[in-house]
Amino acid sequence: MGGLTVTGTGDPLAFDLITMGRIGVDLYPLTTGVPLAEVETFGKFLGGSPANVAVAAARLGRRVALITRTGADPFGGYLRSELRGFGVDDRWATEVAGLPTPITFCEIFPPDRFPLYFYRLPKAPDLEIAPDEVDLEAVRAARVFWMTGTGLSEEPSRAATLTALEARARSGTTVFDLDWRPMLWREKPGPYYERALGWATVAVGNTEECEIATGQSRPYEAARALLAAGVELAVVKRGPEGVLAVHRDGTVAEVPPVAVEVVNGLGAGDAFGGALCHGLLAGWELERVVRFANAAGAIVASRLACSSAMPFSGEVEEVLGRAGGV
Repeated sequence: MGGLTVTGTGDPLAFDLITMGRIGVDLYPLTTGVPLAEVETFGKFLGGSPANVAVAAARLGRRVALITRTGADPFGGYLRSELRGFGVDDRWATEVAGLPTPITFCEIFPPDRFPLYFYRLPKAPDLEIAPDEVDLEAVRAARVFWMTGTGLSEEPSRAATLTALEARARSGTTVFDLDWRPMLWREKPGPYYERALGWATVAVGNTEECEIATGQSRPYEAARALLAAGVELAVVKRGPEGVLAVHRDGTVAEVPPVAVEVVNGLGAGDAFGGALCHGLLAGWELERVVRFANAAGAIVASRLACSSAMPFSGEVEEVLGRAGGV
């Protein structure tokens, strides 16, 4: 898997992983199969894809930090406390006066229907990250940097995200989580996705997200289009058909899904992302990386929550052992 070796910077204080972008409070029903209007009890959890990816990697023993912003309110304080509790450095999780911390509700109808309701008005604080607020030295030093499509959806977050990518200059491993959330966009995403792909070394997304980024939805065509856009590794998540990963050097890994009884599929992709970073940092062969990430995602799909459901390494290895994985 040439070209994707995750090298160190020589800085003993450098983070293994820095993620950047969305954070919020998830309010999830404590009962499944019930319409939101009829739900009476909810659980409160740390949410937001980059936050969950950070937690997933921290659970696997990695030194992780998150660049984000919250409201200057009790929910913002709750999120920073949760990050610290999960072992994620919150030094760059700063407050924005006058904007409320986002809240997300979901409905849970296993095995495959989990509608989301985002409350991010008048504007989410995590979209108020400005370029001059990003610690570019730390971003450059991190062994892996993870950014998302949502971070490109609005200014000044868009400029901050692109500035961080350009500062990385494709050093180490830079992951673009395609993360297509159409309700959060007012413009066509194509030009911004194209710019980000030019700076990323890894792209991760499902077939719909790949189509937004490249115009291709068939897995192999999408992977080839992502490679043509500049990345070294394209990871296409195919839901019940498993995962396809294609490296520029010709290495291909096709991994089937891990069979679980799905409770809530919303955090599976974030668990996959954190475990993917862990495997790349460990220098594993591509198939092992993807199998490990796939198993981590399956574990979270079998649980109600997202952040607090992220597995530890021993749990993932146990699932792989039962499935006969590598």
